[in-house]
Amino acid sequence: MSGRFQNETPQEQNGPQPAVVLVRPQMGENIGAAARAMWNFGLFRMRLVQPRDGWPNPRAVATSSGAGRVLDNLSVHDATADAVADCGFVYATTARARGLTKDILTPEEAMRDAHARIGRGQQVAILFGPERSGLENDDIARANAVISVPVNPAFASLNLGQCVLLTAYEWRRQQQDMPQETPPGMLAEPAQAIEIEKLHDHFTQRLDAVNFFFPEAKAPGMRLNLRNMLSRMPLTRADVQTFHGILRALTRRHDRG
Repeated sequence: MSGRFQNETPQEQNGPQPAVVLVRPQMGENIGAAARAMWNFGLFRMRLVQPRDGWPNPRAVATSSGAGRVLDNLSVHDATADAVADCGFVYATTARARGLTKDILTPEEAMRDAHARIGRGQQVAILFGPERSGLENDDIARANAVISVPVNPAFASLNLGQCVLLTAYEWRRQQQDMPQETPPGMLAEPAQAIEIEKLHDHFTQRLDAVNFFFPEAKAPGMRLNLRNMLSRMPLTRADVQTFHGILRALTRRHDRG
């Protein structure tokens, strides 16, 4: 089951919908609570990234309380990049911006946007981080936008199940009367996450060859900023191919001296 997208129950029941990605969840009970929250509002596409206690987990099943069909059809992945590889737009839920520049949306705004994107045929995912620490910068850098719940700043921590519940509720609430027209500028096919990942790897390879990531102490932060910048840009598949072509052309020119 690892790293494979499964037949995630008949989509005819609720129509196309976002994938809920739990990144490194720590407790089976919270996975079960998230599944229950999803199914309350008609969501069933769950993906797990490196669950701490492995999978399957009997505690998750016990806590899901009737939402076992969500757990029966989830997929397990070795990395966040694998879990969102087929998606054209990714939201990351976090209470802190963590120094990465992203559009910050409320759950209501994000789910309205998700409905519009899915209505245009784009695949969408929502990342939820582990219970104690939340998403890491490397996970957030792969997202196109951030979802931030307007909670008490003195106590911003939300339980995983609660966070999924808030987002799933807004998805359901926004389901009515969504416009289906494609706005200007969105006719081109958006790039999938795996295509952005490959473009990042191509940039990194070419820049490594000319010692761009210098000094060494700053190299990890520079690489992270590059990944974040590419995820933040609304790139189409044609844009990605153009960037690949530019990099290849610059390399040929550099090699000729």
